[in-house]
Amino acid sequence: MAYLPTPQQLRYLVMLAEKGHFGRAASACAVSQSTLSAGLLALERALDSQILDRAVAKHPVFTPLGLELVAKAREALSALSAIAEAADAARAPMSGPLRLGIIPTIGPFLLPRLMPQLRERYRALRLFLREDLTERLLDQLDAGLLDIVILAQPCSCGRAEVLPLAQDDFFVALPPGHRLNGRASITSAEFAAERLLLLEDGHCLREHVLAVCATGLKREQQFAATSLHTLIQMVAGGLGVTLVPRLAVEAGLLTGAGVQTTRLEGAEGGRSIALAWRAGSARTAEFRTLATVIAAACQPLPGDSQGRS
Repeated sequence: MAYLPTPQQLRYLVMLAEKGHFGRAASACAVSQSTLSAGLLALERALDSQILDRAVAKHPVFTPLGLELVAKAREALSALSAIAEAADAARAPMSGPLRLGIIPTIGPFLLPRLMPQLRERYRALRLFLREDLTERLLDQLDAGLLDIVILAQPCSCGRAEVLPLAQDDFFVALPPGHRLNGRASITSAEFAAERLLLLEDGHCLREHVLAVCATGLKREQQFAATSLHTLIQMVAGGLGVTLVPRLAVEAGLLTGAGVQTTRLEGAEGGRSIALAWRAGSARTAEFRTLATVIAAACQPLPGDSQGRS
């Protein structure tokens, strides 16, 4: 009987092809690099075929057969996911396990609103959460390790189907005692004269903020924050100003920091919160139903969030 690769081996193969790096592929598969390498070596031995050209040491190079197997592995993983999703869809809607990925600039602020609603509406749903950066979540979605992802657009979502849910506007965050505090809004020129603080590379919010801002802005290059909470503490310390999402402000991000918010005149700055899943999923109808609940949880709270501190 012919040897049948395991789904995990196929995931290793696909992720290595997409990432072009053993370490990044292992991270996307949530395993160690040695585990991924051993899995691929076992696959080669079982198939009695060479998938990788190991004469090239700097980066993985696939043999012609290896490239063909990568394409077939993608098809096989998609088919396996469709089988599991069809079985899930045949049961009562919105029941059983659901693996949800969410980015860290949304998760801490949306989940406290969303989770009580999901528990109340869908008591048979077992929700497993994973918080990570957008790129890694989409990799895990593509590999069948996640079912849906809550992310922010604009972003490159690959082959995933994406449904926009709600607009999340940005506010200018100013340090205590700043000369612009108390203003209903500030001009782009006034904002451009300030030092802009940002999240570190990898956070999509960093790119969203830069896309809103003028190219002439001063940036703090030496330090970048690892989270929105750290970013606000940097603003509170007088190191500069930043833009923060409405959802985070409403969730109390500024509480106790002494940081004030105001609007940026003439700016339509913000991000779009969206739900992503594998295109063609058998659970698409369920995900669209779930999207309405998530969208409702994303809506602005009664009253204006501007000026909270």
